[in-house]
Amino acid sequence: MSLTYWCPAALTADGWREAVSIAVDATGRIDRVEAGARRDGATVLGGPVVPGMANLHSHAHQRAMTGLAERASRRGDSFWTWREAMYRTVERVQPDQLGAIARQLYVEMLKAGYTSVGEFQYLHHDVDGKPYHDPAEMTLQCLAAAMATGIGFTALPVLYRYGGFGAAAANEGQRRFVNDVDGFARIVERLIAETRGNPDAAVGIAPHSLRAVSGELLDEALAAVGDRAAVVHIHIAEQRREVDDCIAFCGRRPVEWLAQHVNLDERWCLVHATHMTADETRRVATSGAVAGLCPTTEANLGDGFFNAADYLAAGGAFGIGSDSQVSVSPVEELRWLEYGVRLSTGTRNALASDDTPHTGQSLFDRALAGGARALGRRTGSIEVGARADFLVLDGEHPRLYARRGPALVDSWIFSGNDNPVRDVFVGGRQVVEAGRHPREEPIARDYRRALDQLNA
Repeated sequence: MSLTYWCPAALTADGWREAVSIAVDATGRIDRVEAGARRDGATVLGGPVVPGMANLHSHAHQRAMTGLAERASRRGDSFWTWREAMYRTVERVQPDQLGAIARQLYVEMLKAGYTSVGEFQYLHHDVDGKPYHDPAEMTLQCLAAAMATGIGFTALPVLYRYGGFGAAAANEGQRRFVNDVDGFARIVERLIAETRGNPDAAVGIAPHSLRAVSGELLDEALAAVGDRAAVVHIHIAEQRREVDDCIAFCGRRPVEWLAQHVNLDERWCLVHATHMTADETRRVATSGAVAGLCPTTEANLGDGFFNAADYLAAGGAFGIGSDSQVSVSPVEELRWLEYGVRLSTGTRNALASDDTPHTGQSLFDRALAGGARALGRRTGSIEVGARADFLVLDGEHPRLYARRGPALVDSWIFSGNDNPVRDVFVGGRQVVEAGRHPREEPIARDYRRALDQLNA
């Protein structure tokens, strides 16, 4: 059954328009967008409408440990000591617990304005390191959580083989991650079969990083499953030590090596890419690949500032992700992307584009486009043929009142932390109404029970 919605204003593919009618077909795609429309017979939405945001990089299991790595140690803390704390959490997580954690997380994402998520999932095996009966068990838990909550989903099963450059043996904390290409391909095939025909799901692949996957293994994985994957994601150049270790191993920087070894194009998402030279920045920006940026996690882990100004000036595409879940807010990711440049350069409105002087609108538009590309699904735009994934903002909210068009998005991103997202639609179906998800209470109970079990 088709549905028609009417709103007083909407951010469409043609920019901001007033009195907009959006018709959605039975599959959840938009089949008509009309400005200056009458509301007769339509479901009236009570505020301005914008496309929903893609969260291109999520580790759902890390929602269970947020805040638990903020205790200082005597030896000094870094990304690498944080990783040890993360390993201690994931060594206990069982499938039903991961499902409960993911459901809670995805409800939080929807309420914040994310309408799709890319789950970069490397927690594949049982606690003893042996595969589950269903090799894709843990990613299927996340897929089921997405379908239960209503968020769009791109499965990004991770190939993780080694503990460091030079095919170093994986350590005990990584035993639940490790696969060879055959085991990895079985996971991918299972996910492809499970999502076939589902318009709200897609499957990509994620070689974890150059320290966890050798060049030979990367080639094998791309040959084995690459053509059937919607997208390819990889962590790269996140930490200075990672860059130094890569140079010591092969004489090249991670992004330099990857760009010479594979055909970087629009199917690729380079997650973090924090430490790039000027030449690497230009090369990635002109390749069509998406930089997957997670500013709140990158700040929390001490990664450093992404060179956003030069990257965007060179035409680079980017999207945003919540990564370690220290924040589940697209507003905070975009705000801190701009603030990182302001703090490091002493300028303001550093990332406004040539298309608009409005910094918030510019960041929002580009993150919508890059995030949709990185998740391999046609989202991020209110136009014919796109998925009907959109948000209704509360135009009466003090953060947004008396704001119109681009100034409304600017105010949403740069004027505080109260959430003005009122209603959320995914594939034309309402999944959040008046700031509430219909299943949030039982989902929260399941989440609390999972944490009690993990903390016992």
